Amino acid sequence: MNEPAVEPAGTHAAPAGDVLPGDVVPGGVLPARAVVDLDAVAANTGVLRERAGGAAVMAVVKADGYGHGMVPAALAALAGGATWLGVAHLAEALELRAAGVHAPVLAWLVVPGQDLAPAVAAGVDVSASAVWALEALADAARRSGRTARVHLKVDTGLSRGGATADDWPALVRAAAAAQAEGAVEVVAVWSHLASADDEASDDLTLRQVERLSDAVEVAARCGVRPSLRHLAASSGVLAHPAAHLDLVRPGVAVYGVSPAPQRFSAADVGLVPAMSLRARLALVKEVGAGEGVSYGHSHVTGARTRLALVPLGYGDGLPRHASGRGPVALAGRRYAVAGRVCMDQVVLDLGDDEAARAARAGDEVEVFGSGADGGPTAQDWADAAGTIAYEVVTRIGARVPRVHVGAVAEQHGLAPARRPSPVPAPSRGAGGVR
Repeated sequence: MNEPAVEPAGTHAAPAGDVLPGDVVPGGVLPARAVVDLDAVAANTGVLRERAGGAAVMAVVKADGYGHGMVPAALAALAGGATWLGVAHLAEALELRAAGVHAPVLAWLVVPGQDLAPAVAAGVDVSASAVWALEALADAARRSGRTARVHLKVDTGLSRGGATADDWPALVRAAAAAQAEGAVEVVAVWSHLASADDEASDDLTLRQVERLSDAVEVAARCGVRPSLRHLAASSGVLAHPAAHLDLVRPGVAVYGVSPAPQRFSAADVGLVPAMSLRARLALVKEVGAGEGVSYGHSHVTGARTRLALVPLGYGDGLPRHASGRGPVALAGRRYAVAGRVCMDQVVLDLGDDEAARAARAGDEVEVFGSGADGGPTAQDWADAAGTIAYEVVTRIGARVPRVHVGAVAEQHGLAPARRPSPVPAPSRGAGGVR
């Protein structure tokens, strides 16, 4: 038999019926939402800027700002002191431009056949790891009538993107020729670290710094002398000062998530998680002992108990691998998901104590948040699912509305107005059987 999994947490859940900014939409109260504190994003960026020393900061806002909302995250990072933005795809960069973001933006994933002219015309910097990409950029520059800004990428040991040591001389020679023509401007030489989060791989990180330096020397001999070198992402910023160079590219750390939880927690380095995933209970009911819960009955009630239904599931981004383990906080207590994570919902086994008997439909739960008050974090869910916190925050789907709060959100007109609920607060007698 499975006993309810309960452990203490801070008093952080809102009481039933408390309607927060952004809860109310034309259809009524939201069943779930991801509340994103843009002031935390700005503050985290400030912490990273300090840790970067004299290097400039490129805040990476790809993948919809790691699930936090790309344009709002970009505005908050810029408010916190970032001077560059980084994305993976050209469409992301163009979305930033369409939103009125004029800061330098680097996009680093292109494939043959893509039309690069719109990006060049919009002043987006583009990465090139091969001669064909450089030639495509030069062609786009000729068609757009604007010099293309390019970051030449060298593979220093990740064996993913970037030109190999053997291919690098041909790439920089092609860049020199295109630059002489006026078609391109080589802005930077750059690369990605492979294991900056792993203390056992610190020697590899230092070798990658040396290999980037070697690549810069080869480029100089070919007549290419860019003004910037960049290598360090979040782990590199926080753990490897030698990798800071001229520009750093923090990603997940901007959102308050530790990139290397085995080395340091977010709190250890002064970061605050910006996202809180919250939902309102859809149902609370009492069942007897020996009842199977959810698909497959992997959880069976050990005694008479109350079950609570949370309207979030793997269709919203909760990892199914966290079935039976993912933590959810209700009224100051943490419960593990009872049984499987379903597509649209999970069940909590609350037990049959006074706190369980007080639970009602409409009560707020926190799936993850800052953890400052003892509630669960994205890292807790990552541990439960055997994955990384990057994935947990990024995979929260579009079905879950993002509610942006804080002074930065208000400054840019992104914060929801506080409005009274159009529906009455749930009755304390509703939602379950005594």
